[in-house]
Amino acid sequence: MIHRVVSIKVYTAVFCSLLALTITTVAVSKIELGEYNFVVAMTIAVIKGTLVAMFFMDVRRASSMTKLFAGAGLFWLAILLVFLLSDYLSRGWLLNLRWLSGPGG
Repeated sequence: MIHRVVSIKVYTAVFCSLLALTITTVAVSKIELGEYNFVVAMTIAVIKGTLVAMFFMDVRRASSMTKLFAGAGLFWLAILLVFLLSDYLSRGWLLNLRWLSGPGG
């Protein structure tokens, strides 16, 4: 297997991006966005996780078997989140949330 050397500039750029996204997460947490605070925080977290997996874990240049197992892990996480949310959203005490009931209600 050929080991490719990654430039220090790439790692520095990814590290600076991760720091900027962390600062963005803290800054957005101070802003009152209602129910969208969670959506914004999770979007930033997914971007940061993708950067870590692609560059620091080197999944972007890994073998197809590694990509398959990384995808299988994400698929398993999606299954767990679907079960979690199906339980959470089926509870009766959630009926007063604005985003769940739609506009006007």
